[in-house]
Amino acid sequence: MKILITGGNNAKALKLMKAFPSHFVLLADYGDVPGIITEKYAFSSLGLLNKDSIAHILLNFCITEGIDCIIPLHDYEVEPLAKSAVLFGEYGIQVLLPNADVIADYLPQEKQSFQNFAVYIHGDCIYSSGENTVSQKLSSSFNGVFGFNNVNDLKLFTI
Repeated sequence: MKILITGGNNAKALKLMKAFPSHFVLLADYGDVPGIITEKYAFSSLGLLNKDSIAHILLNFCITEGIDCIIPLHDYEVEPLAKSAVLFGEYGIQVLLPNADVIADYLPQEKQSFQNFAVYIHGDCIYSSGENTVSQKLSSSFNGVFGFNNVNDLKLFTI
């Protein structure tokens, strides 16, 4: 599987690579990005930032690069991508975010620093940097990368 993580110039994006050891990860960001390509990961530029057409830019990039799953880390990408998840799905691209109708519940009110993060796909925790995660099975529509200090207070892991 080929995974796109936006915000690739940020250290938080690099931390997320630990969650996907058996997949190819493309770390991408807007503007200048180092041109590094390895067997397991690469860096790529998304071009110039245009917040008015984020979903279009990312969908086009995903199709061109053959991306299977996108993890948006920039806070300004989250809502447009959640609203466009069905369109991405029509191209076989999974948007790793909660559904648009509940996403506001998981947005941090202010920038937070989290001790741990966890990755949920279809309600299952596939990776956690901490020992504690939500143990019960969550809704099969529950997706995303969440930061947490307290396991009962999951917030989207954004930059």
